[in-house]
Amino acid sequence: MSETRKSGAKSDRDALGRFAPGNPGKPRGTRHRATRAVEELLDGEAEALTRKALKMALDGDATALRLYLERIAPARKSSPVTFSLPEMQTAEDAASAMGMILRAVSEGYLTPAEATTVAGLIDGFRRALETTDLEQRIASLEGRR
Repeated sequence: MSETRKSGAKSDRDALGRFAPGNPGKPRGTRHRATRAVEELLDGEAEALTRKALKMALDGDATALRLYLERIAPARKSSPVTFSLPEMQTAEDAASAMGMILRAVSEGYLTPAEATTVAGLIDGFRRALETTDLEQRIASLEGRR
């Protein structure tokens, strides 16, 4: 298709009229105009702004203190979880591990959110086992033909 947009740029559609994948309008890594404008305004002022924010925080400005601390030590998204699980090689092992996770939650060793994350990992392992088993069965059946 040799159509052009109103701006005169080449069309981002292929010969069948489908859009090409990705965003051909902007090169990779291009920054938004507003972001570039803010960066230009702050260029060379970061140190002075940091000193001012620190002074305000030290003078008792609770908002400045909160913002300053959030930049220095951001809240952790998640933390490591340590507890024993059996070696897993079968779906039965995965079921046993799920039982251990429930027990760890009921005894207070894991939070429900932590347990959900770990259970998701174990479920992924179980699904991988099932997929492998199904592939082997299909290959075996196809070999018999």
